[in-house]
Amino acid sequence: MDLNSDLGESFGAWHMGDDASMLEIVTSANVACGFHAGDPAGILDTLRAAAARGVAVGAHVGYPDLVGFGRRNMDPTSRELVADVVYQIGALQGLAAAAGTRVRYVKPHGALYNTIAHDARQAADVITAIQSLDRDLVLMGLAGSALLDWARERGMRVVAEAFADRAYTADGALVSRREPGAVLHDPDQVADRMLDLVLTGELTAIDGSRVRLQADSICVHGDSPGAVAMARTVRARLEAAGIALTPFVDARAT
Repeated sequence: MDLNSDLGESFGAWHMGDDASMLEIVTSANVACGFHAGDPAGILDTLRAAAARGVAVGAHVGYPDLVGFGRRNMDPTSRELVADVVYQIGALQGLAAAAGTRVRYVKPHGALYNTIAHDARQAADVITAIQSLDRDLVLMGLAGSALLDWARERGMRVVAEAFADRAYTADGALVSRREPGAVLHDPDQVADRMLDLVLTGELTAIDGSRVRLQADSICVHGDSPGAVAMARTVRARLEAAGIALTPFVDARAT
């Protein structure tokens, strides 16, 4: 199983998350590309730290929305969205090369991530952008989403992702952050849920029902309060159960 986190999101004097600590725990790092968060110097620092620890690097692309942290819905034209995604991946590829590593996959961020899980037009634009730049890149997306099927149909390797610190609806979607209980904070609860998912292929939805999810990677958001403690507890719980943690790019891309 892969364990990932969203990193490189600090911006100038505005500090977000604890990248150094998270990089001691996770196996893959989704690194901001400057559109929703991150400045070049900070991104480069995170990439160097990831390279030093053997953590796989992915481009965390999003809408151009620094003020809203990429969590506000947008409706760019296809021309704009394709160019925006190419621009972000390309920028991270350059910084990664300078840091002695390389971009192995792409994980959309925030509102873009949620939109392309079901919006065929924007999903196609993101896939087009990735394939036009590097057809070896893997696409990480929401487990059970239409996006993964659309990407497979176009010959992409994909990895299905589950969120450790987010609640799910009965149909396998993420509970909106606007709803009570959408974000989970207790490390033991989060770790128990993820062990349950890995062992059974299911987790408990917010209404108490069981949801089936096939996931190759688990995400702990780097900007969540207590993110390091959650990630550390998840890793320890999985390893105690005999589950190896390894970057998905080395093992489970399909």
